[in-house]
Amino acid sequence: MNQKVIEKFNNLLGEEKVKADEPMKRHTTFRIGGPADYFLMPSSPKEVKGIIEICKEESLPYFILGNGSNLLVSDEGYRGVIIQLYRNYGDISVEGNVIRANAGALLSQIASAAKNASLTGFEFAGGIPGTLGGAVVMNAGAYGGEMKDVLKEVTVMTGNGEILTLPAEKLEMGYRTSVVKTNGYLVLGAVIELEKGDQEAIKTRMKELTEQRVGKQPLEFPSAGSTFKRPEGYFAGKLIMDAGLRGYQTGGAQVAEKHCGFVINKDNATAADVCRLMKDVQDKVKEQFGVTLEPEVKFLGNFGDAFGLNIK
Repeated sequence: MNQKVIEKFNNLLGEEKVKADEPMKRHTTFRIGGPADYFLMPSSPKEVKGIIEICKEESLPYFILGNGSNLLVSDEGYRGVIIQLYRNYGDISVEGNVIRANAGALLSQIASAAKNASLTGFEFAGGIPGTLGGAVVMNAGAYGGEMKDVLKEVTVMTGNGEILTLPAEKLEMGYRTSVVKTNGYLVLGAVIELEKGDQEAIKTRMKELTEQRVGKQPLEFPSAGSTFKRPEGYFAGKLIMDAGLRGYQTGGAQVAEKHCGFVINKDNATAADVCRLMKDVQDKVKEQFGVTLEPEVKFLGNFGDAFGLNIK
């Protein structure tokens, strides 16, 4: 660990926002991942910009982390800087039918704020286990709703540290993608525009969706969420189930019995266990149905050839 670099980060952020050799399994919903060299928790755009400037000066790679959902970190960890935009960067405010939120705000918290203000249109996102930043990048969606349906504008930081505000029509949002993703922008916050609704109806809808999730998804186990993207014309979970892989296990990783679209950390799984399992699933589905499953989960760190798993 480079003490000079740590001192630079301490001077910028304060020691309480700087950790070294931090186990990433503490910060991902999969509860998997080796140590990150530097783990930083900024609370303002100025601090984020300062971190990135130091990373460039020191030729350090960096990764923006929310609450660690939809992410598999390698067993070796990450040789660089993790910038966590989560607890220290999650303010939410409501004004009329508009919600302003920072990138680290949980979607569940935004949905709750919308409900409390009798605003409808965000119910779909209440159970998506992620932060606003990641949801914008990936155009997260569930139960017939997507982020593109509710976003009015997004504030981003470019790789050069320039702050831009992008209106909805310039976000180029598609299935699990956006201009934010393709251009490598860093999401700082967003404005969400909703409609006035009936609070009881909103509560009822959110309760219905929660019950569906609890009934159908393996929420009692650590996972990264839905493991594979939906192939055109198919559902990944059904293909995996029809391939006879319900409950299939490699090491501590398992295809969830409750929902085959989820790979879960059943028993102290390693990232290697998960990769082996995902490769087996890809191979068997391809062999039986001629369909190539693409990972939806993101990979961070050194995975080598990941057992031949395609991890673009």
